Amino acid sequence: MNSKKTIKSAFESMMFIWGQPLDVKSCADIFNISKEDALAYFLELQEEYEQEGRGIVIRQVGKSFQFVTRPENAEFIEQLCTPVKVKKLSQSALEVLAIIAYKQPVTKGEIDAIRGVKCDRVIDGLLKKDLILPKGRSEGIGRPILYGTTDTFLKNFGFTSLKDLPEIEDIEGVINLSEEEGEDDDNGMEQISIEEVEYGEREI
Repeated sequence: MNSKKTIKSAFESMMFIWGQPLDVKSCADIFNISKEDALAYFLELQEEYEQEGRGIVIRQVGKSFQFVTRPENAEFIEQLCTPVKVKKLSQSALEVLAIIAYKQPVTKGEIDAIRGVKCDRVIDGLLKKDLILPKGRSEGIGRPILYGTTDTFLKNFGFTSLKDLPEIEDIEGVINLSEEEGEDDDNGMEQISIEEVEYGEREI
């Protein structure tokens, strides 16, 4: 038979993993103990967390228990989780990134020729997001910079290596350009906002 200490320790682990309110009866059945004993163990844990002033407390929800953050810490959690502006790739940036991924190492001039428009600002944006990087210089006239993709690119798009890229015979034929598209008027990125989150007592 499991000791009281072992069961209480297990209850803590189970609350942490379960996320949702953990039913007393289910826990009692797992350890083959009475619901009364299981409830008593949860209440003891709840009191221990409260007395020690921990940042995590145990909240009772009917006949269930759940880990939540201490309400007094809401302002600090809010500072950590304050919604910020994040950026996603625009269509222009995706096109340039696709060309670089499949043609690398490739120069800006070659990218411009494929797209039919200049892509200076788009490349700057991709560099800032660490999706591409210089890979040396071409032996051609003026020795232009050669660009290639980074490990960040692989990670963000779920690839292990460049060998995982889908096979495309003609990247030029895949890039669908708008007839009215001219030089990009931004850095190839557009902003979106993360949804607002309510703070206070938060479940974990």
